[in-house]
Amino acid sequence: MKIKNCLSPFVVLALTFNLTATHIQKTPDISELDITPKKIDQLGITNPDKLSAASKRALMWPDDLSSEWFFEYNVYDLKGDLAYEEGVVRRDPSALIKHSGKYYVWYTKSVGPRDGFGGDISKEKVFPWDRSDIWYATSKDGLTWEEQGLAVPRGEPGAYDDRSVFTTEIMEWEGKYYLCYQVVGGDYVVRVKNEVGLAWADSPDGPWTKSKEPILSPADNGIWKGEEQNRFIVEKKGDFDSHKVHDPCIIPYKGKFYLFYKGEQMGEEITWGGREIRHGVAIADNPKGPYVKSEYNPISNSGHEICVWPYNGGIASLITTDGPEKNTVQWSLDGINFEIMSVVKGAPHAIGINRTIDPEEEPLAALRWGLTHQYMNPDYQYIRGFKTRRIIRHVAAGAPGTK
Repeated sequence: MKIKNCLSPFVVLALTFNLTATHIQKTPDISELDITPKKIDQLGITNPDKLSAASKRALMWPDDLSSEWFFEYNVYDLKGDLAYEEGVVRRDPSALIKHSGKYYVWYTKSVGPRDGFGGDISKEKVFPWDRSDIWYATSKDGLTWEEQGLAVPRGEPGAYDDRSVFTTEIMEWEGKYYLCYQVVGGDYVVRVKNEVGLAWADSPDGPWTKSKEPILSPADNGIWKGEEQNRFIVEKKGDFDSHKVHDPCIIPYKGKFYLFYKGEQMGEEITWGGREIRHGVAIADNPKGPYVKSEYNPISNSGHEICVWPYNGGIASLITTDGPEKNTVQWSLDGINFEIMSVVKGAPHAIGINRTIDPEEEPLAALRWGLTHQYMNPDYQYIRGFKTRRIIRHVAAGAPGTK
């Protein structure tokens, strides 16, 4: 099938719902398509001269609808210190790296139940990730883990990170190690601004040196309405990241450092895709910054936790949970303009991607196995493992072609 504009697999979803595909000037008209009998047969279209809107969209799909970007998954319990522990929160695992024959992971750790915003915020714990520090663990086989201790603590009173440090990600670069993470300073009120901090070390076992200031902050162009601690009441919403910058992940890319992050907007709304969540990127020449936000932000229409990896000269991204493009795998040649490559049934939460696997082996090699977190209940979460599998056919058990 010949299409006037070059579409990646399933990018038509963005067109269907009038979303943005940055390299496309206009939606192709059905008259511009070279509709072949083979395509009509493949799509099971009964009358080519009487096309429903769905059939027209299908005819805009490219010929290559392979399953190399599609996966399903299962999760399983870990052994050792990362198994569930009553009264303890362990969540948001970082990527996995390997050093001296051992896997390493960093994660958010706190103790005790969460209290919400109803009590004395100066004394209580608002969320499971409130009053948290970053800890780490090691494993010889990726299944049985031994907790090694505190990696990055909260700051001293008055520091920008004195309330909580959490949701970390690891980057190894030229023999040094970098942890980026979310921070909250002061009282964790509803309208508090979340920022991103950075720590670095010569060894994955530390000691870690923390940045004196945040390396990324929310946009400052939103305006709250009134004094009430209500995040949904605004005079002006501002940029997509005017309230919080979350889930940071730094990727070395094309001689620079791309800090991908989740943005939350002041006055966030529930839209036809759910929560109003989008991703952005900030770029630096040095791992320690300064990081400058891309003029093209936001770079996604949807998403939640950041899960990105290099592939085929570009960057792949798993978009989950929120927005009209949730549960898609996307890819970008420049790290900014992403296209939908597949639609998946769902994905593990807060994926700790596996950086020990060569991501160039195949599109989803980096997702072959890794870590995730799961809620035991609203107060306590724990870290589990996950594995993915590529689905080639759908057949009954025992039938020819089963795989």
